[in-house]
Amino acid sequence: MCEEARRSRVLVVGATGQLGGNLVSASLAAGHPTFALVRPHHLAVPESALIRSLTDAGATLIKGSLDDYPSLLEAVRQVDVVICAVPTKKALEQKPLIRAIKEAGCVKRFIPAEFGLDPTKVQICGMDHGFYGKKIEIRRLIESEGIPHTYVCCNFFMRYLLPSLVQPGLDAPPRDEVKIFGDGNTRGVFVKETDVAKFTICTIEDPRTLNKTLYLRPSGNVYSMNELVDIWEKKINKFLKKIYITEEQLLKNIQDAPLPLKMDLIFIYSTFIKGDQTYFEIDSRIEGTQLYPHVNYTTLNEYLDTLA
Repeated sequence: MCEEARRSRVLVVGATGQLGGNLVSASLAAGHPTFALVRPHHLAVPESALIRSLTDAGATLIKGSLDDYPSLLEAVRQVDVVICAVPTKKALEQKPLIRAIKEAGCVKRFIPAEFGLDPTKVQICGMDHGFYGKKIEIRRLIESEGIPHTYVCCNFFMRYLLPSLVQPGLDAPPRDEVKIFGDGNTRGVFVKETDVAKFTICTIEDPRTLNKTLYLRPSGNVYSMNELVDIWEKKINKFLKKIYITEEQLLKNIQDAPLPLKMDLIFIYSTFIKGDQTYFEIDSRIEGTQLYPHVNYTTLNEYLDTLA
């Protein structure tokens, strides 16, 4: 259905979420005709700020949902690219969407709801309450159906854990004492959602990312906890008391913690103890900032300036 001269038509599923909204904005900014799948109860209030933000930006709204197959099929048949941004707890609800993409036969690229750690690289199997298993199941289905795809692995969003300097339970960075997990030398990666969206849109017409994983590991956003604390101390011109939490103590805390704190601690263990975001090398041909050097991104240092 696509003509060579025009930009790909993009459908965003999960467009009313924070990442989804950013994907819509980035797609429109890149010149793509952009469609947002919106559930009926949202469309029932057209004057809401959520709906107005999408229409004012220039998106075309399509009524539908992941549990309404006919609406999915109708939406998918109008586009060339489908991006799903539902939360991981709803990852398996992408199965009807994958079926619709297969039946429609017109989608040249599908970007499923990943946008975190690479689920094939994590070393905490059995601890994550099935969090990563859902993503792996969706990957297997996509590949078995022969659907052209790109997986985007961006590690942590900046709005997660970083506003407290990785201090679960706090809403702002500490100014007196700080907990450091493990020896504090294992590095994690944080990327702002607006930047994740921009890099994602760059992939959709790029043959270099077809049927591959795009990793986001910006050099200005890869830091250990010791390095994070050092940066923060310089910004507030004060040394903090450091309390080191051993791996054994963290594992006990995970065991005793209620949800959702338990999951925060599991992700901290995965990242800053096991090194799941950075223990493996990335080929420059599949790292976002290397593939798309023209994309400006917010550095961790710049983000912490907003908190100081």
